[in-house]
Amino acid sequence: MENYFVSTREIQLYYADTDMMGVIYHANYLKFFELGRTGFIEDIGYSYLAMEESGYFAPVYDIQITYKKPLRYGDKAFVKTWVSLNDGIKTVYSYTIVNGNDEVCAEGTSTHIIVKKDNFKPTSFKKAFPEWYLKYEEIKKK
Repeated sequence: MENYFVSTREIQLYYADTDMMGVIYHANYLKFFELGRTGFIEDIGYSYLAMEESGYFAPVYDIQITYKKPLRYGDKAFVKTWVSLNDGIKTVYSYTIVNGNDEVCAEGTSTHIIVKKDNFKPTSFKKAFPEWYLKYEEIKKK
């Protein structure tokens, strides 16, 4: 059995998040991914804020999402997040959004790189944050 870490966060769905079809508007899933990603990072003892305060950002390089089943206002929803790739340059977070019946509503990934805050020059995650990088190596899905 694989030994990897998955963070789970409940998603608060608001009426304002719905579209004309009465379902949660597709772009809101990007916010749900961010909720999952920041929750994952907090769960393992790190923070984006600390990264920024040390002179770096971790912008999105690529994002993929597949919608499987609509979420509606009043549904329970959760985002499950884990690291699926951590090669020292790019980190790929994977997400599954499920409803209260544990049915998959959306799946996706976001790829992030580390850049220096002052000039946005890409830098190695492995070199900038060696302990954080090693923690991801320990807990990523292989």
